[in-house]
Amino acid sequence: MPPTLKTTVTFSEKKSLQPEQLMTLFQQAPWAKGRTLNDARDMLRHTDVALCAWDGDQLVGFGRVLTDFVYRATIWDVIVDEAYQKQGIGTEIVQRILHHPRLKKVELFWLCTRRPGFYEKLGFSSKEQTGMVWNRSQQAKSE
Repeated sequence: MPPTLKTTVTFSEKKSLQPEQLMTLFQQAPWAKGRTLNDARDMLRHTDVALCAWDGDQLVGFGRVLTDFVYRATIWDVIVDEAYQKQGIGTEIVQRILHHPRLKKVELFWLCTRRPGFYEKLGFSSKEQTGMVWNRSQQAKSE
């Protein structure tokens, strides 16, 4: 059972999210440190569903989805502020994504992660997974 959420934490979609707030979270994650404000702004513009966790006006958690709204959805960038981790916020973000009204027809949710144990507890499985990655920066180095 996840720890109890801080009572001050609320959840919303991306309507009130400023890219500057997201950059504060990205600076805490090794996988996101190289991201820029302009790229974050573009990413938010092209994201289909984004869930945010707030403590007052402070963004303390985030997760987003790219989808066709019927067959497939991919969950990306689930992140929780270091000071707010281990309180169930990440779990709540993922649950809100999986049960989001706009995503109720989606057959399969997919994600990439460096923390498979967290997602396995939420019902995700790596057993049927096959995947490949094409990395633009790696391709440029080999040319």
